[in-house]
Amino acid sequence: MNLIKGPTGRTRLYPLFGDPIIYVRSPEFFTRGMIARGQDAMCIPMEVSDHALDPFMKGISVVPNVDGLLITMPHKFNAFTYCATGSETSKRLNVVSVMRRNADGSWHGDMLDGDAFVKAQIDHGAKPGGAKALLLGAGGAGSAIAISLLQAGVRELIIHDVSAERVDRLLETIADLAGGRARAGDADPTGCDMVCNATPMGMDGKDPLPVDASLLRPTMFVGDVIAGHDETPLLRAAREAGCGTANGDHMVEAVQTIMLDFMLNRSA
Repeated sequence: MNLIKGPTGRTRLYPLFGDPIIYVRSPEFFTRGMIARGQDAMCIPMEVSDHALDPFMKGISVVPNVDGLLITMPHKFNAFTYCATGSETSKRLNVVSVMRRNADGSWHGDMLDGDAFVKAQIDHGAKPGGAKALLLGAGGAGSAIAISLLQAGVRELIIHDVSAERVDRLLETIADLAGGRARAGDADPTGCDMVCNATPMGMDGKDPLPVDASLLRPTMFVGDVIAGHDETPLLRAAREAGCGTANGDHMVEAVQTIMLDFMLNRSA
């Protein structure tokens, strides 16, 4: 009898939760990565609405074969409150994208979105060192990207969000890292070397572009966090303008090694 290879009673689980989850790519990448490292482990997607986060976390926390969690929107801020410990970035921003078990069974969180986004840009031709960058979105992912762009050496970071309060809060949070290099601004890419979309605009085909496409120039590199949508309208406009681009799937690919190391505690 030929048996289909799949999870066993010994398989360690790493659920990914969020809402919506139909576009997530991490379950397949993460599971393949774990198997490649000789682990009997898999990532399973779980649709968890905003109001269901607390009962979900209470339930999943008492399941002993769940070793880690992957978090997507809209839970990255609220999930932080369930962490007993966290990385410097997660504690600075009060946000997480991944969680793993501490020895006592509690949760340790980290925020990997920023490093993954910047790595994806560099892998596809962007040069953040000395660049002028426009960051669209100051939410959980955008905040982490702001930190990683500053750490990558951008000379100027302009942050735009529909919520001026969110931008002000982020600028205050990163002030010591920025050293005067970050400021609030409009969604105008003129004169920028990099344009980084960390908003959900583009998930729905009817969404307006986060920037005026007529202002894009071939010298600009345009990145988008949205995964599972192939080429978003923003990236299509950027490509047609002659820009280099990186999409959300590239970001998902870039984060895999970082995420596997985190879950298997390689840097601890």
